[in-house]
Amino acid sequence: MNIMLSHGGGGVEMNSLINDIIFEIFDNETLKEANDSAILNISGDIAFSTDSFVVTPIFFNGGDIGKIAACGTINDLSMVGAEAKFLSCSLILEEGFSVDELKKVLVSLAKTCKESNVKVVCGDTKVVPKGKCDKIFINTSGIGRIISPNINIKSLKSNAKILISGDIGRHGGVILANREEFELESDIQSDCKSLKNVVMDLLSSGIKPLCMRDATRGGLSAVLNEWSSACKHDILIFEENIKVSDGVLGICELFGFEPYELANEGTFVLAVEEKDSKKALEILQKFDKNANEIGEILEDKNSRVMIENIYKSRRFLDAPRGELLPRIC
Repeated sequence: MNIMLSHGGGGVEMNSLINDIIFEIFDNETLKEANDSAILNISGDIAFSTDSFVVTPIFFNGGDIGKIAACGTINDLSMVGAEAKFLSCSLILEEGFSVDELKKVLVSLAKTCKESNVKVVCGDTKVVPKGKCDKIFINTSGIGRIISPNINIKSLKSNAKILISGDIGRHGGVILANREEFELESDIQSDCKSLKNVVMDLLSSGIKPLCMRDATRGGLSAVLNEWSSACKHDILIFEENIKVSDGVLGICELFGFEPYELANEGTFVLAVEEKDSKKALEILQKFDKNANEIGEILEDKNSRVMIENIYKSRRFLDAPRGELLPRIC
């Protein structure tokens, strides 16, 4: 069975899609109340985030558009020290899209949320004529309870250590390899995953990160240049401490890309005070052996990012320019 325009028409077909598929997959009492708005019970300061997902192809090595739609919003909440609790899920479906593929996407989204103890509690579905959308677009919005306040770019300061939670560039490399126009054979998998558990472990251990960012579009380069511009200090990172898989290096060599600019969907960068760096790294490496301390914020105030290689030679790591790879998430 495929999606028909009538699945967005408000009648029997739409009710069947919502009740028999969507409600069945995102099964929880709040959603099944079917109100115009979900009634939520949450105390204290909250964080709220929203994101839209148009990744192509919708299924890729290591994930799919459903998984990335859950991870993207859960991770954005985690980066400000919030424990994600509730998500909305809005779908734009193309007429003719396979219902079996829709179920596969939604099951993946639901599985990711369940693993992170997050509930999908409301949403919306629209169907557009064939050719007016590329199979499926998803918007997720999320609400989370603030666990550790004031984790933000204003807290960055000199002498802070910079850590990364894993190797870099795998999501961008996978999407590039999976694009139909390239059809490259590669065994690398996207790093797409929820970061909620590792961040909650960091915060529950007593570590207070100064700032955190998931290195999505623009990759590590974009995060570091944003930080150096905001705090006005130079940032120095060490190339030998940054893990890049052989598969990603091969793709970069083939197309002339910089691995530091490739997108990640399950890797984040954090700045911590020097006294916290060792403990923070131990926690990160429980989740990913490729986590490492990669650099520091210097005293110099020139707003530059520099990368030092194994021979102690340095170069500037500039912010990415233009759109390196569209529809990455």
